[in-house]
Amino acid sequence: MNRSLKSFLLAAALGTAAVAAPLAAQELKIGYVSSERILRDSAPAKAASQKLEAEFSKRDRELQDLGAKLKAAAERFEKDAPVLSESDRARRQRELTEMDRDLQRRQREFREDLNQRRNEELQGLLERAQRIVRQIAEQEKFDLVVQDAVYFSPRVDITDKVLRALNQPK
Repeated sequence: MNRSLKSFLLAAALGTAAVAAPLAAQELKIGYVSSERILRDSAPAKAASQKLEAEFSKRDRELQDLGAKLKAAAERFEKDAPVLSESDRARRQRELTEMDRDLQRRQREFREDLNQRRNEELQGLLERAQRIVRQIAEQEKFDLVVQDAVYFSPRVDITDKVLRALNQPK
């Protein structure tokens, strides 16, 4: 192929693309969903939070009580330390260290268990929300649905539709 024919074909292809691109962009239907709002405002998210609160409140209270006992024991030790024998002081200091280590271990286990359960609950909610988003996208013929964008126009926000569908009983 000679050089001028290549240039002509390239110019024709670019011209066709330049004309076709705006037409295709006008037909593109885009939606936006805020996962943060879904996790904060949906009835299933609130129910999951209440469920987790009920499930973990007893352990949380126990940890707070254990922390208060440790603090009281430390204050008592500080007050009694000057009059204690060296062996009693060392023994009570060891006991305080063991109590503190036990409290820290229990707090770490509590956080790990709570995070695991929260992730389990949220995973189920997010999967359900994604199914609803897909249904809405198919019904309303969206070409693209974006989640958590830096900027979006309220015109394309379908979060309220997703929330309404999520808030309906299964």
